[in-house]
Amino acid sequence: MLNNIWFILWGVLWAVYFVLDGFDLGIGSLMPFVAKSEEEKRIAYYAMGPFWNGNEVWLITAGGVTFAAFPTAYAVLFSSFYAPLMIILFALIIRGVSLEFRERSNDPSWKKLWDIGTFVGSFVPALLFGVAFANIFQGIPIDENGVFKGSLLTLLNPYALLGGLLFLILFLYHGALWLAVKTGDEFQERSFKVAKLLWIPLAVVAVGFLIATWFKTNLYYNYLMKPLFYAVPAVIIPVAVLGGLFGSIFYLQKRKKWQAWGCSALTIAGVTMFGVIGLYPDLLPSSINPKYSLTVFNASSSPLTLKIMLGVVLVFIPVVIAYQFWTYRMFSHTVNKENLAYEESY
Repeated sequence: MLNNIWFILWGVLWAVYFVLDGFDLGIGSLMPFVAKSEEEKRIAYYAMGPFWNGNEVWLITAGGVTFAAFPTAYAVLFSSFYAPLMIILFALIIRGVSLEFRERSNDPSWKKLWDIGTFVGSFVPALLFGVAFANIFQGIPIDENGVFKGSLLTLLNPYALLGGLLFLILFLYHGALWLAVKTGDEFQERSFKVAKLLWIPLAVVAVGFLIATWFKTNLYYNYLMKPLFYAVPAVIIPVAVLGGLFGSIFYLQKRKKWQAWGCSALTIAGVTMFGVIGLYPDLLPSSINPKYSLTVFNASSSPLTLKIMLGVVLVFIPVVIAYQFWTYRMFSHTVNKENLAYEESY
């Protein structure tokens, strides 16, 4: 029972991270294309500035849960995905440094350097997170000892790259909607326009990924062969994904920005949970032999560890949620050039 609870928590924490940090990664990747002046760049930075640190707490939490609840899976995952995960880590470090250092000087060359850092530090993780999860969905070549029998090129297969493209466009769309929520005037109009333009490729890539998933993974097989276990998620999650995808463009056309962003968040969470729940009971399926797969049972910590950790989570996760709710409420105002007059602004 505890193994199953932690498996669901593992998936939920990743979904929350992608929803929250997704718009940061999207804004950073969109910055060179939507911000036309120094003032608009600062507004875009301000739109994510008060939130990005808190959003990345969920990445640490998701990684910590993987380490503490499923240590064997954590070890195999980091040894198998060492290169892409290190690239993601360094990209996120570059992004954090860029966000903090950009305003240390008014020299245009200095600002341009850190703008490039923000773009690279946002674009690369957005792409590689999708590549990593798509590889997990289809299975990775690990043997009976959990040793990865492949290379970086093994991970850069067509299905994984399609998953990376899906995540990237999801985050770009999510970021454009956040800019529409947080900005005004001409910048907001441009953000609405960019979001509308992104919806079509997003829908096309999403459909393509779902079709490819049928042929490249066992996710659909798990849903179809275990109807009792999957009865509720098999109905709710696809409805959430489709409802979010089409609901976002519906509200976007009506210029209801918060509703559109909420539907986009629902789509990201739904896509993540569809893949995670479809893996069950696997955490890391083996493409060499299903018997070599790491599951919620053979890769988990002891029952006592899982029980103690569950108590910790039940105490501290609500605290984190309450703090982030306060942060989002505190900085819920529209960002405009008047806000940029404050020294603390980005």
